[in-house]
Amino acid sequence: MKKIVLILLFFWRSLTAGIPVYENGVVSSASEIASNAGIDILRNGGNAVDAAVGVGFVLAVVYPQAGNLGGGGFMVIHLKNGMNTSIDYREKAPLQSARDMYLNKDGDVILNLSTLGNLAAGVPGSVDGLLTALEKYGTMDRSIILRYSIDLADTGFLINGQFADNLNNYQKDFNGFASTMKIFGGHFSEGDLFIQKDLANTLKRIKEHGRKGFYEGETADLIVNEMKRTNGIISYDDLMKYTAKERNVIQGTYRGYEIISMGPPSSGGISLIYLLNILENYDLRINGYGNEKNIQLMTEAMRRVYADRSEFMGDADFVSVPADILTSKVYAERRMKDYSEDKASASTDVKHGEAYYRESDQTTHYSVADKDGNLVSVTTTLNDVFGNKAVVDGAGFFLNNEMDDFVSKPGIPNIYGLVGNEANSIEPEKRMLSSMTPAIIFKDSKPFLILGSPGGGRIITTVLQTIVNIIDYGMSLQEAVDAPRFHHQWLPDEIQVEKGMIDESRQIYLNKLGYKINYITDFGRVDAIQFFDDGRMSGYSDRRGSGKAVGF
Repeated sequence: MKKIVLILLFFWRSLTAGIPVYENGVVSSASEIASNAGIDILRNGGNAVDAAVGVGFVLAVVYPQAGNLGGGGFMVIHLKNGMNTSIDYREKAPLQSARDMYLNKDGDVILNLSTLGNLAAGVPGSVDGLLTALEKYGTMDRSIILRYSIDLADTGFLINGQFADNLNNYQKDFNGFASTMKIFGGHFSEGDLFIQKDLANTLKRIKEHGRKGFYEGETADLIVNEMKRTNGIISYDDLMKYTAKERNVIQGTYRGYEIISMGPPSSGGISLIYLLNILENYDLRINGYGNEKNIQLMTEAMRRVYADRSEFMGDADFVSVPADILTSKVYAERRMKDYSEDKASASTDVKHGEAYYRESDQTTHYSVADKDGNLVSVTTTLNDVFGNKAVVDGAGFFLNNEMDDFVSKPGIPNIYGLVGNEANSIEPEKRMLSSMTPAIIFKDSKPFLILGSPGGGRIITTVLQTIVNIIDYGMSLQEAVDAPRFHHQWLPDEIQVEKGMIDESRQIYLNKLGYKINYITDFGRVDAIQFFDDGRMSGYSDRRGSGKAVGF
């Protein structure tokens, strides 16, 4: 009887929050067009992986500020047979890259060299990653999956107001690249028909030839020619050698819930579980959401986790990442021994832990679930909005500026203010560290939540707070996603807060303890799916974006 009451209560809360409930599948993404394409794939017999791949290619057309062919990402998969896996299609440093490639003769970082133009680009991984997922775990032919994105690029789509604003706001950056201005130059308005013939032809080559249609042949020629015309260093060898990599997921628990997420070169999974391990030792419900004592506690947890992120995390194929220690509950408890409720810690005093001791924006996220229990959580990125701002001439897509996610110089922050160390230094064929945190959560081995977010260094804390809002504070999915957020990343030593997160009295309290408060605009755009005990599901796309969750 109690179980029935809980189901009805959960069902009622979802309805009152304005979220429909579905039985057969849900796709939540940053674009309603992309979500509808994913749902159409599910309706026509595809599974969640098929739909996720289709959504990924459609986002490259309708959401080019983050959806991409020229970037990379991470996909976390739970299959109906109980198998968990992940696909790492993070970009790689080109073969000609070098540790000090963004420094001048005096050893100082050269402004914009790792962020603007083709020297900022890593070898793209999205096409190989999406096709790898489709071939290994999908059920449909790629010609069917690619049809949606090809049609949208070839015949066009009506742009929304947010996309028009994005295009207009970046005209100054685009103006430095003739290839970009051909397609994205001008003034745009909501309702404009946006056609991308070059991109359609690139997608057709992928449809016909698979990965060879991108990493070899005409598209490869266009990429390499783009490099030769500019200061880029991606070569034919780089493109031919690129392969996505299947990796074990990072796993953890929180208050009886099971969590799977992405491992290195993403720092997201380790950092998320590390943070949850710390918070599990405290009862957040006593004070509740937005309470200054909970903000202080979570800030100090974030400070310590990001200090360790800076020191220890990088591409596990190149450095030894102590993942087992960083995700252990003993280590989490040990790291908070010096926490005091009476004062703020100083980031200059909080160093990384002893994780080697021996002991037993812009990015986009989408979530997909089908009726059979297959679940997919994907975060993909060009790094900055519209990547390096340079379109590959004749191919129609932006390249990334992911080389900025490496450490150009130890101790010098990247565009997101994140500081790194030797573990994330530049090396040929190395994958740069990421904060992407695609996650799937289970309760009693049954699906409970799929989520992730864009947001650079704030991705991890955005995902964390959404989980805490639901599990600890009892919020509905919509409430949990839409609630104002805060963030601390060790350096700079400040709490970044959204409007509405704290009132004046709470700010005064935190200031007296020694915390600096910095108000920022909205950050993170969560796309999530939540499940009922009876297997039904609901989805929600963050109020901060213009996406939509669609189901049937």
